[in-house]
Amino acid sequence: MRELERITARRGELDTLAGELAKQLQEVQAERDRAAEQDAAAVAPTPARVAGRAVLLIPYRSEVGGEAALPDDYRTILAIVRDADGPVQVRAVGERLGLDTLARGKLEPLRAKMTRLADRGWLHKRGDGRFTARL
Repeated sequence: MRELERITARRGELDTLAGELAKQLQEVQAERDRAAEQDAAAVAPTPARVAGRAVLLIPYRSEVGGEAALPDDYRTILAIVRDADGPVQVRAVGERLGLDTLARGKLEPLRAKMTRLADRGWLHKRGDGRFTARL
């Protein structure tokens, strides 16, 4: 009988401990969620005003924790360059984006974005004008 009482008492202790741990886990998860929200807000693209127009600044790669700091279209460009087998031309990226690649003027905004990414350390622009992803 004493063994049954000891087991019952221990089970009660374990149930209490399990309840305390579940509560702590919920608190930790809530704190992690808050921290993740704060991180996302901290690396969100920074809006600026140029000539009265709102523009997004492209941060230097070394200044931010990851690609989340970039606007969606810049992240898409990075993904296309990374998925390529080797250095890519602006025209190839434009084709993947569904742009009219026969009209040179349609590619110039894309070329400017890719050059901006290279200037900020996200891509590497080779001497032949093609781009590769930085590791």
